[in-house]
Amino acid sequence: MARYTGPRSKISRRFGEPIYGPDKVLERRNFAPGQHGKNRKRKMSEYGVQLREKQKAKYIYGMLERQFRIFFERAKARQGKTGDILLQLCETRLDNIVYRLGIAPTRAAARQLVSHCHIVVDGKVVNIPSFIVKPGQTVGVREKNKTMSVIVESIKNPRTSAASWLQWDEGNMAGTLLSVPTREEIPENIDMQLIVELYSR
Repeated sequence: MARYTGPRSKISRRFGEPIYGPDKVLERRNFAPGQHGKNRKRKMSEYGVQLREKQKAKYIYGMLERQFRIFFERAKARQGKTGDILLQLCETRLDNIVYRLGIAPTRAAARQLVSHCHIVVDGKVVNIPSFIVKPGQTVGVREKNKTMSVIVESIKNPRTSAASWLQWDEGNMAGTLLSVPTREEIPENIDMQLIVELYSR
Protein backbone atom coordinates (compact mmCIF):
# COMPACT_ATOMS: atom_id res chain seq x y z
CA MET A 1 0.00 0.00 0.00
CA ALA A 2 1.36 3.41 -0.99
CA ARG A 3 1.46 6.52 1.20
CA TYR A 4 -1.95 8.23 1.46
CA THR A 5 -2.19 11.39 -0.66
CA GLY A 6 -5.97 11.89 -0.72
CA PRO A 7 -8.20 14.42 1.10
CA ARG A 8 -7.03 14.88 4.69
CA SER A 9 -10.44 16.01 5.90
CA LYS A 10 -11.83 12.62 4.89
CA ILE A 11 -9.35 10.88 7.22
CA SER A 12 -10.07 13.33 10.05
CA ARG A 13 -13.80 12.69 9.65
CA ARG A 14 -13.22 8.94 9.77
CA PHE A 15 -11.53 9.25 13.17
CA GLY A 16 -13.76 12.07 14.40
CA GLU A 17 -10.88 14.35 15.35
CA PRO A 18 -8.58 16.84 13.58
CA ILE A 19 -5.52 14.57 13.33
CA TYR A 20 -3.85 16.89 10.78
CA GLY A 21 -4.55 20.09 12.69
CA PRO A 22 -7.50 22.55 12.61
CA ASP A 23 -10.03 21.37 10.03
CA LYS A 24 -12.99 23.52 8.89
CA VAL A 25 -14.58 20.63 6.99
CA LEU A 26 -14.60 18.47 10.16
CA GLU A 27 -16.19 21.33 12.10
CA ARG A 28 -19.02 21.53 9.56
CA ARG A 29 -19.42 17.77 8.99
CA ASN A 30 -18.38 16.00 12.19
CA PHE A 31 -19.53 12.57 11.06
CA ALA A 32 -17.90 9.76 9.09
CA PRO A 33 -17.46 10.23 5.32
CA GLY A 34 -19.61 8.36 2.82
CA GLN A 35 -23.28 8.06 1.94
CA HIS A 36 -24.23 6.48 5.27
CA GLY A 37 -21.65 8.24 7.45
CA LYS A 38 -24.24 10.21 9.38
CA ASN A 39 -26.26 7.16 10.41
CA ARG A 40 -23.49 4.59 10.80
CA LYS A 41 -23.26 3.60 14.48
CA ARG A 42 -21.76 0.13 14.50
CA LYS A 43 -20.25 -1.24 17.67
CA MET A 44 -16.60 -2.07 17.03
CA SER A 45 -14.88 -5.23 18.23
CA GLU A 46 -11.84 -5.06 20.49
CA TYR A 47 -9.64 -5.86 17.48
CA GLY A 48 -11.36 -3.12 15.46
CA VAL A 49 -10.66 -0.52 18.17
CA GLN A 50 -6.99 -1.55 18.33
CA LEU A 51 -6.62 -1.52 14.54
CA ARG A 52 -8.26 1.89 14.30
CA GLU A 53 -5.82 3.34 16.85
CA LYS A 54 -2.84 1.96 14.92
CA GLN A 55 -4.16 3.39 11.65
CA LYS A 56 -4.65 6.77 13.31
CA ALA A 57 -1.04 6.82 14.56
CA LYS A 58 0.25 5.85 11.10
CA TYR A 59 -1.75 8.62 9.42
CA ILE A 60 -0.62 11.23 11.97
CA TYR A 61 3.08 10.46 11.51
CA GLY A 62 2.85 9.61 7.79
CA MET A 63 4.27 6.11 8.19
CA LEU A 64 3.59 2.88 6.34
CA GLU A 65 2.97 -0.47 8.03
CA ARG A 66 6.47 -1.92 7.51
CA GLN A 67 8.23 1.07 9.04
CA PHE A 68 5.73 1.36 11.89
CA ARG A 69 6.26 -2.31 12.70
CA ILE A 70 10.05 -1.80 12.74
CA PHE A 71 9.59 1.06 15.22
CA PHE A 72 7.43 -1.19 17.39
CA GLU A 73 10.11 -3.93 17.42
CA ARG A 74 12.73 -1.33 18.39
CA ALA A 75 10.52 -0.05 21.20
CA LYS A 76 9.84 -3.59 22.45
CA ALA A 77 13.58 -4.31 22.60
CA ARG A 78 14.20 -1.36 24.93
CA GLN A 79 13.60 -1.20 28.66
CA GLY A 80 10.52 0.70 29.71
CA LYS A 81 6.91 1.06 28.63
CA THR A 82 6.74 -0.11 25.01
CA GLY A 83 3.88 2.21 24.05
CA ASP A 84 5.59 5.33 25.40
CA ILE A 85 8.91 4.39 23.76
CA LEU A 86 7.14 3.80 20.42
CA LEU A 87 5.56 7.26 20.61
CA GLN A 88 8.93 8.82 21.54
CA LEU A 89 10.53 7.19 18.50
CA CYS A 90 7.80 8.65 16.29
CA GLU A 91 8.24 12.10 17.86
CA THR A 92 12.03 12.13 17.42
CA ARG A 93 11.87 11.30 13.71
CA LEU A 94 13.57 14.06 11.71
CA ASP A 95 10.45 15.00 9.73
CA ASN A 96 8.43 15.34 12.94
CA ILE A 97 11.13 17.49 14.59
CA VAL A 98 11.13 19.78 11.53
CA TYR A 99 7.34 20.07 11.89
CA ARG A 100 7.46 20.66 15.67
CA LEU A 101 10.07 23.41 15.21
CA GLY A 102 7.68 25.21 12.85
CA ILE A 103 10.00 24.97 9.84
CA ALA A 104 7.18 23.29 7.89
CA PRO A 105 3.39 23.78 8.21
CA THR A 106 2.60 20.03 8.15
CA ARG A 107 4.42 16.73 8.63
CA ALA A 108 3.97 15.98 4.91
CA ALA A 109 5.66 19.30 4.04
CA ALA A 110 8.41 18.55 6.58
CA ARG A 111 8.98 15.15 4.97
CA GLN A 112 9.34 16.80 1.58
CA LEU A 113 11.83 19.38 2.89
CA VAL A 114 13.95 16.58 4.36
CA SER A 115 13.76 14.42 1.22
CA HIS A 116 14.79 17.35 -0.98
CA CYS A 117 17.93 18.00 1.10
CA HIS A 118 16.80 21.33 2.60
CA ILE A 119 17.44 20.23 6.21
CA VAL A 120 20.71 19.75 8.11
CA VAL A 121 21.46 17.92 11.35
CA ASP A 122 24.53 19.24 13.18
CA GLY A 123 25.49 21.07 9.96
CA LYS A 124 25.28 18.00 7.69
CA VAL A 125 22.52 17.41 5.14
CA VAL A 126 20.25 14.49 6.08
CA ASN A 127 17.60 13.44 3.56
CA ILE A 128 16.08 10.52 5.50
CA PRO A 129 12.72 11.53 7.10
CA SER A 130 12.83 8.58 9.53
CA PHE A 131 16.28 9.55 10.87
CA ILE A 132 16.09 9.52 14.69
CA VAL A 133 17.33 12.78 16.23
CA LYS A 134 19.20 12.35 19.51
CA PRO A 135 19.21 14.76 22.47
CA GLY A 136 21.79 17.50 21.92
CA GLN A 137 21.59 17.37 18.14
CA THR A 138 20.65 20.52 16.22
CA VAL A 139 18.21 20.51 13.31
CA GLY A 140 18.17 23.50 10.99
CA VAL A 141 17.59 24.83 7.50
CA ARG A 142 20.37 24.48 4.94
CA GLU A 143 22.07 27.85 4.41
CA LYS A 144 21.08 28.26 0.75
CA ASN A 145 17.42 27.39 1.50
CA LYS A 146 16.79 29.90 4.31
CA THR A 147 14.93 32.26 1.97
CA MET A 148 12.47 29.65 0.66
CA SER A 149 8.97 31.15 0.89
CA VAL A 150 7.37 28.00 2.40
CA ILE A 151 9.96 27.93 5.21
CA VAL A 152 9.90 31.68 5.90
CA GLU A 153 6.08 31.74 5.93
CA SER A 154 5.85 28.69 8.20
CA ILE A 155 8.31 30.14 10.74
CA LYS A 156 6.49 33.49 10.67
CA ASN A 157 3.08 31.87 11.22
CA PRO A 158 3.66 28.59 13.10
CA ARG A 159 0.70 26.17 13.20
CA THR A 160 1.95 24.36 16.31
CA SER A 161 2.81 25.66 19.76
CA ALA A 162 6.46 25.49 20.81
CA ALA A 163 7.45 22.16 22.37
CA SER A 164 9.15 22.37 25.78
CA TRP A 165 11.68 19.71 24.76
CA LEU A 166 12.94 21.74 21.79
CA GLN A 167 14.95 24.97 21.83
CA TRP A 168 14.51 27.24 18.80
CA ASP A 169 17.14 29.71 17.57
CA GLU A 170 15.34 32.04 15.16
CA GLY A 171 18.51 33.82 14.06
CA ASN A 172 20.09 30.60 12.79
CA MET A 173 16.79 28.97 11.76
CA ALA A 174 17.72 25.92 13.83
CA GLY A 175 16.47 24.06 16.88
CA THR A 176 18.04 21.69 19.38
CA LEU A 177 16.47 18.58 20.87
CA LEU A 178 16.93 19.13 24.59
CA SER A 179 15.58 15.77 25.69
CA VAL A 180 13.39 12.89 24.56
CA PRO A 181 9.80 14.02 25.30
CA THR A 182 7.77 12.30 28.00
CA ARG A 183 4.25 11.05 27.23
CA GLU A 184 2.80 14.10 29.01
CA GLU A 185 4.74 16.44 26.68
CA ILE A 186 3.35 14.85 23.52
CA PRO A 187 -0.06 16.35 22.60
CA GLU A 188 -1.18 13.64 20.15
CA ASN A 189 -4.34 11.82 21.22
CA ILE A 190 -3.16 8.24 20.68
CA ASP A 191 -3.74 5.30 23.03
CA MET A 192 -0.45 3.48 22.48
CA GLN A 193 -1.48 0.62 24.78
CA LEU A 194 -4.09 -0.44 22.23
CA ILE A 195 -1.39 -0.59 19.54
CA VAL A 196 0.90 -2.64 21.78
CA GLU A 197 -1.97 -5.07 22.48
CA LEU A 198 -2.66 -5.37 18.74
CA TYR A 199 0.93 -6.23 17.87
CA SER A 200 1.14 -8.61 20.82
CA ARG A 201 -1.74 -10.80 19.60
